[in-house]
Amino acid sequence: MAGALLPAGPGPPHRTLIRGGTTIDQNRPATRQLRVVSVPSGHPYVAALAAPGSTTGIVRLPDPVPAGATDGRWWPPVAVDGGWIRRHADEFDLLHLHFGTESFGLGHLSDVVDALRETGRPLVYTVHDLENPQLVDQAPHAAQLDLLVPAADELITLTAGAAAEIERRWGRAATVVAHPNVLPLDAEAPVGRPSGAVVVGTSLRDLRPNVDGPGTVAALLAAADRLRAEGVEVSVRVDLNEAVRDEEARVRVAALVAACPGAELVVHPRLDDAELAAALADLDAVVLPYRHGTHSGWAELCWDLGVPVVAPLVGFSAEQHPGSTASVDLADTAALTGALRSVTGADAARPGSSARGDVVAARRARRREERDAVDGVHRTVYDRALQGVAHRASPAAAAPSTTTPPGGSSTGAQLAGAVR
Repeated sequence: MAGALLPAGPGPPHRTLIRGGTTIDQNRPATRQLRVVSVPSGHPYVAALAAPGSTTGIVRLPDPVPAGATDGRWWPPVAVDGGWIRRHADEFDLLHLHFGTESFGLGHLSDVVDALRETGRPLVYTVHDLENPQLVDQAPHAAQLDLLVPAADELITLTAGAAAEIERRWGRAATVVAHPNVLPLDAEAPVGRPSGAVVVGTSLRDLRPNVDGPGTVAALLAAADRLRAEGVEVSVRVDLNEAVRDEEARVRVAALVAACPGAELVVHPRLDDAELAAALADLDAVVLPYRHGTHSGWAELCWDLGVPVVAPLVGFSAEQHPGSTASVDLADTAALTGALRSVTGADAARPGSSARGDVVAARRARRREERDAVDGVHRTVYDRALQGVAHRASPAAAAPSTTTPPGGSSTGAQLAGAVR
């Protein structure tokens, strides 16, 4: 949907398209080329916007390769370093930070902020994670947020709920921009293989800290039992990487699945993108296994593939695609059973069906339209960040003022209306 968006600092209001077919008026002159260091540039979010055909003038630079990396690894991110920024400041116009800060301590990140200020390069920070899914102890991540959120020239986040939390905790207004496609628009879009039974699944991957493998599997098996008692033919598929971070949880998951004849544990190496898309496309529904978190790239990929999602009451993933996501307390068996019944009912677009193919095709067309809109919103945010830096550098900025401090406005208006 479209909504009115006010800039964080002084200036005219902007119009931005988040969902739907409204025209975008970016309120800016003809675009000039803008060189952006996106950290990391290889993330699906950034890669989707960097696809050929953009008219925004944004050039997203490739990730600098860490010393000794030969396999495409981008972490620890080379560009998130004060020394690198000072040496390469004439090669980029703006730093846009998405992920990778857990590689560094607060002192290191503080020097990054100082280097950007010294060189006149803005910092744009997309707050994907108010809680870090890679960590158990959230104190280090919270401390990093306390540094980066106030220091950023512009903030972006994915949902209105996250923006409200940012406003509450730091008094900063974040631009709400929908996550772009995860499945590349030029990649094959699988529609899955047909099955007599309804197949519901959960992907535990490597059992990272925010994944509750045993709890999710136990809840899913209990809900499947209830559905069978209602006469629904249902099977459960649990996907797990061969290499995991929590061996005790792996053993418990294996035992739970082994005790249920209607469930299958599929253990495999880490899947590549095409293998992952094909595996998810075979499912009638996906249950997200998170114990904490903020947003979900998994939910975005499932939406691209036409697979309904059941999400726990964690963070704001249910806001990403509310029309195809049910959000429940996974420990409430009745609620989880009802959610699965709803998303896999008679009107569902089942794997391998023409209806699933139609859903995937329609969503791909919608993603293609939205990509240009989302890219345009990024250009508006970038231009605003550059204007803010130029304002700070001007002689007038040194005079006493009641206007916005360097970190941006604490009262800028949030995006009006629903996101998606």
